[in-house]
Amino acid sequence: MWSRIVTRHFRFALIFAAALLVQLDSARGEGGGAPETAGPLFVIEGLSGPEAVHYDAEQDVYFVSNFNGDAAGDANGFISRVGPDGEIETREFMVGTPDFPLHGPRGMRIVDELLWVADADGLHAFDRRSGKHLDFIDFSGHAPGFLNDVEADPAGALYLTDTGNARLFRIVDGQITVLAAAELESPPNGIVWYSAAEAFVLAPWGGGLELKAWRPATGELVELGRLPEGGNIDGLEEYDGRLIVASQVDQSIWSWRAGEAVKLFDTPGRPADIGIDSRRGRVAIPYIVLDRVEIWALPEKQ
Repeated sequence: MWSRIVTRHFRFALIFAAALLVQLDSARGEGGGAPETAGPLFVIEGLSGPEAVHYDAEQDVYFVSNFNGDAAGDANGFISRVGPDGEIETREFMVGTPDFPLHGPRGMRIVDELLWVADADGLHAFDRRSGKHLDFIDFSGHAPGFLNDVEADPAGALYLTDTGNARLFRIVDGQITVLAAAELESPPNGIVWYSAAEAFVLAPWGGGLELKAWRPATGELVELGRLPEGGNIDGLEEYDGRLIVASQVDQSIWSWRAGEAVKLFDTPGRPADIGIDSRRGRVAIPYIVLDRVEIWALPEKQ
């Protein structure tokens, strides 16, 4: 008799505990803070100060820019070509030339068959298939501070952020124009074309949390949204109608859509200029100081 009572109580306790765990898991998915994740899918090591990652969907490869020491003037930066499984196919796939050295490559963007790469003194263009250096746009006449990230509009015009001097440039047929300067409250770091707003979104560096949008059709600079916490926003990319954002202050990756920001997960270091594997729904996160890139799965919902 007594054993049957104990058994019934034990079964009830197990059922109650299981129900409680389900409720806790649900609460974690709906509440604030970073949800639990299994960590990175894999880690790309053997790099040297990786600052940015850009994914080439057609070739199914990542391009990783490497500072390789001084980011300003040592002429030894390079771009690595990495497979989708994290294997480095060619470590120094793209390099500079004696006339146009690659010092500390940063943000990258593909336009047609070219990979454009931001560097200390200007923009380099490489053949994205062969890795051959093809062109260079010199910014030395514009007293660059820290040229950082590059993006293109739907027509193919290039846009480049200068984090050091809080400026945004447009480049058409090699001609450089300053679009925004004094009106930028926070120096722009990353830049991405956000189709939902038909505007470029600028990542604020230096403490600001506002995501500013610059609309080329009107020349307006407006506040698109903000993150509730974090700061020193570096890379940002559009994926599935949302913005994926890297925050260095709190070492985290965020998702932003229609005014709502959700922290996806915390990172082991300060995330730099992220890249998105649009085929598999993954984010590639470079860590300059850690000399590595991590590949994480993006949650489908957020």
